[in-house]
Amino acid sequence: MRKQLVVAALQLPTLGMNATRLEFYLKQAHQRKADVILLGEYVLNHFFKEFEKMSKAMLKEQTRKHIELLKKFAEKYDITFIAPIILTKKDGFHKTIAKVTPKSISYYEQQILLPYAHWNEKRFFANKTTDLLKSPMSFSVKGFKVMVMAGFELHFDYFWQKVTEKKADLVLLPTASTFGSHNRWREIIKTKAFLHGCFILRANRLGEYQDEDVKWRFYGDTMLVNPEGEVEMMLEDKESMLIEVIEKDEVTEHRKAWGFERELKGRI
Repeated sequence: MRKQLVVAALQLPTLGMNATRLEFYLKQAHQRKADVILLGEYVLNHFFKEFEKMSKAMLKEQTRKHIELLKKFAEKYDITFIAPIILTKKDGFHKTIAKVTPKSISYYEQQILLPYAHWNEKRFFANKTTDLLKSPMSFSVKGFKVMVMAGFELHFDYFWQKVTEKKADLVLLPTASTFGSHNRWREIIKTKAFLHGCFILRANRLGEYQDEDVKWRFYGDTMLVNPEGEVEMMLEDKESMLIEVIEKDEVTEHRKAWGFERELKGRI
């Protein structure tokens, strides 16, 4: 019997405190028997540059409400959610990714944050960025090994070494990409999928942020890429949902045919 997994990605702007749109899509996903649903960065919470206009209490309540909703929906629809969310702790805000299942909630704290002058998450968030790197969040569902990688972490080989070590079949990649970086992200994702013989599901947020004279436009481009490095499905720049069926055999056949791991055995 062929192992199949139904994966979904929501392409949305920030939801704020409104859960109506979220349940609208979840009903559709449930009807199509989705097993895993991925959300983009800064969908459940506002973009971090907007936090300074919000009270800490409001952000904390926003997070609490969404975790509560995801837990309820996970139980109701028997779905696993992977959703970036901001946790408020004594030392400040922590940028994390939540895994919410019908039975449990766990968090992965992003380890490498953007450090640039115009987009300095490293300075803004209280995540520990000097500790030794740890393996990303990983779990199994319906015979598929799944790994979760924060958007910026895509650029670092350490995380892809873990994909190879753990033989991940599917990488879930939530992002908040902007500034017309469409082509760069597409090519990196396609190349990584091919070299590591895995599916990659990317969910990129929508929306805009006005920063002085510059408008940040988050452009979507949510996509599913197969182990051959081919885009199986891509959303453009409108609010929507991607739902596709992936097969374990595609991963197995690709790795057997190309044998990248086989050629490295005993040499490193």
